[in-house]
Amino acid sequence: MINPRFEYRVFLFLLVLISLAFAWIIIPFYGAIFWAIALAILFHPVQRYLQRRFGEHPNLSAALTLIICVIVAVLPITIISTLLIQEGVTLYTQLEAGEIDFAGLLEDFKARLPEPLQRLLSRFGLDSQHGLRDRIATAAMQGSQFLATQAFNIGQNTFQFILGFFVMLYLLFFFLRDGTVLVTQIREAIPLSEMKKSRLFQRVTCVVQATIKGSIVVAVIQGTLGGVIFAVLGIPRALLWGVAMAFLSFLPALGTGLIWGPVALYLLLSGAILKSVLLTAAGIFIIGLVDNIVRPILVSKDTRIPDYLVLVSTLGGLALFGLNGFVIGPVIAALFVSTWSLFSYQTR
Repeated sequence: MINPRFEYRVFLFLLVLISLAFAWIIIPFYGAIFWAIALAILFHPVQRYLQRRFGEHPNLSAALTLIICVIVAVLPITIISTLLIQEGVTLYTQLEAGEIDFAGLLEDFKARLPEPLQRLLSRFGLDSQHGLRDRIATAAMQGSQFLATQAFNIGQNTFQFILGFFVMLYLLFFFLRDGTVLVTQIREAIPLSEMKKSRLFQRVTCVVQATIKGSIVVAVIQGTLGGVIFAVLGIPRALLWGVAMAFLSFLPALGTGLIWGPVALYLLLSGAILKSVLLTAAGIFIIGLVDNIVRPILVSKDTRIPDYLVLVSTLGGLALFGLNGFVIGPVIAALFVSTWSLFSYQTR
């Protein structure tokens, strides 16, 4: 007769092994799965409202929610990405044609620096135009090689990107339609008491919604404001810098200042003092205050995580998951803090 404890351990081993094999199979589509789950959580209130309106037609309410999601979230990102690619191609073409002389710009910039900073540049071999041109030529060659490699990878992975996009939409439809049932099944499979499971799921849902919604909304607002301010001041590549500020807004403390700060300094040293002052004021009192005003409205104090954890998790997520890591990293950090907070509360 088989020992029940031994049988349970064997079954648990098989369960873990098969689960790891399944996770290994779906890893290529982790981005599509993550965004399908994230969007399903964000648009669940819309799905619930439409389901109350249409009653016994879950497919219709899920389809309408999916259409709203595409119009509100997916379509704008697609349009912005297309425009951003065009901006990048134009910039790359100008660099190839030599229309932008970075060596001349840097030489002029160096001439406007104070004497101590010029001596510091001399230590690094940047005291002559020849040295500047050598460094810029090397950087341009490396940049061109990187861009060529990325362009090849994008062309090579176009089918995979399109496939992942449609997988995300396909999964999103079923997560919207059957999300409540799936959550119930997952809750039943977790070996915890009902009170702990209820608090855990409530906390996780709240944290995911607040983190994703707060981070993305703040990024969109700061990036839009930054791009508009750059365009009004006549700074070239306003769209490119706006998108860069949107991504960097996920980083606390520095964030968008990594873009508008150096630009304001260059404007000051190049003699455009009024533009530099206006850009600095807009960066501090318009772009910068968005994070202090909008984020607390969208993210409650109970679900916020320390800035140092946001910074580390964002950079770590970026290293592991690419661009998706800007969102995946902080979400995992928020879930980590939330779960351990719940654990410490239960053990008191």
